[in-house]
Amino acid sequence: MSPMPLSIPKVRQAPSAVFDAICDIKPRLFGLGRVANPRDTARYRCGLRLAQTKNPSVLLVASSIKHYTSRRRLLVGALAAAAWPVARAAAQDKPLRILVGFPPGGGSDVIARLLAEKLKDALQRPVMVDNRPGAGGQLAAQWLKAAPADGSAVLLSHDHTISILPLVLAHPGYDPHTDFVPLGGVASFVNGLAVAPGTPARSLAQYVAWVKAQGGKSAIGIPAPASTPEFLVQLLSKRYGLDLVAVPYKGSAPMIADMLGQQIPAGIGSSADFIEHLRSGKLHMLAVVGAQRQTVLPDVPTFGELGFAGLEDTPFYGVWAPRGVPAQFVSDFSRALAKVLALPDIRQQLTDMGLSVGFMAPEQLDARERAYRAAWARIIQGSGFRPQ
Repeated sequence: MSPMPLSIPKVRQAPSAVFDAICDIKPRLFGLGRVANPRDTARYRCGLRLAQTKNPSVLLVASSIKHYTSRRRLLVGALAAAAWPVARAAAQDKPLRILVGFPPGGGSDVIARLLAEKLKDALQRPVMVDNRPGAGGQLAAQWLKAAPADGSAVLLSHDHTISILPLVLAHPGYDPHTDFVPLGGVASFVNGLAVAPGTPARSLAQYVAWVKAQGGKSAIGIPAPASTPEFLVQLLSKRYGLDLVAVPYKGSAPMIADMLGQQIPAGIGSSADFIEHLRSGKLHMLAVVGAQRQTVLPDVPTFGELGFAGLEDTPFYGVWAPRGVPAQFVSDFSRALAKVLALPDIRQQLTDMGLSVGFMAPEQLDARERAYRAAWARIIQGSGFRPQ
């Protein structure tokens, strides 16, 4: 039996050109080009709607918009899929900049240079470290915000720039949660109180006694103003009834230089910054933050052991990119970073710096940063500090 002819109800016959324009739908075929039931086809149902419509041009406009929208969606999807390979090819022609918000020689700079050397192989592109010191990393973060989101620049930073500055500055010039995207965590570390060669103290109790013998007043260097080390200075002052003054530097390197030169009797900074001089015996660490003692500093007690509460969360290093970078770049960089951090020589060098090496995926770094910020927000608010 031949298939039943497809007919359009003759309630009102539409011009064939209009019918073709609106009902340009191919019937679903089964077998060798045969239609199981012509009245079940989309073309038949479209013709029925057209025959029952007083103004066919309305359907023509709607159909045109529908077809245009579908084509536009396909085009946008195709362009989006093609955009990153083109952007990646363009980005490959220029070095990837790892921004560091502190001077050369400090912990952040050393870590960035170790990673850059290996990332150039993992990413198969040139990688360079770009130091932009100033304002505790604020300038580097602002530069990253303004950088093109094409995968040509990232920021290696620790907690101060990402988590603390937005809490203590009324107008930091960036919001990490809306302006940046996390690429991966590198390692965690501890901040600690260390004393200079001329300071006769080998424990926190001895340091407190020494300060009291100086009239209860002394200075403690910190790597940046309004940082967690500054709030640690406040905690020490309040707990022991001392008048301790936090002296801010432009990074840990100049602070440690002054400590070694006995220009300042003590300083608070990261284990990564102090470790070389602790091992040589030139500086002495008295206490560190964290829930437990550090493997590289087994004889140094935590502040928690000495009666300080709320100092269990440890700071961290991570890498961020400008908001808007392609998702594929995030994936590529994260995968490369994980590969580099798994290399035995890199792990050993970072461990020797006093770091606890451990890659964090972007979502893990984001969760870690938010929890850390919340913990320090409570401490900062409790200190009476107001954003400036």
